[in-house]
Amino acid sequence: MAALIESSVAILLFCLLFTKAFGACTLDNINIGTVRSGREIRGQPEWNVTVINNCPCPQSQIKLSCVGFQSATNVDPSIFLKQDDLCLLINGNPLQPFASVSFSYAWDPPFLLLPNNSMVEGC
Repeated sequence: MAALIESSVAILLFCLLFTKAFGACTLDNINIGTVRSGREIRGQPEWNVTVINNCPCPQSQIKLSCVGFQSATNVDPSIFLKQDDLCLLINGNPLQPFASVSFSYAWDPPFLLLPNNSMVEGC
């Protein structure tokens, strides 16, 4: 009987720790990398941006702070849509766990893009 109680407690603790470790995704789990491509478009340097969801859960409605964002070339609005000072990624669709989405823009200086909002789904 004691072994059954100990096993039940161990399973309960494991579940609590697993939920805490993997269910607590935040904006810190959204990483944004920007690197110069080496190309110039209309006299502006091109930048390649990759947004990665480093959360074990899908995240949707990902919005980045993009104050003053401009580009000398079109950015696909289904990937990166400017809405005032926020930019919506992939039409608000979920970015799956450990998946990434990329886009490019051309402007100087590069913009500081930071996660502003997201919704964690089904975790």
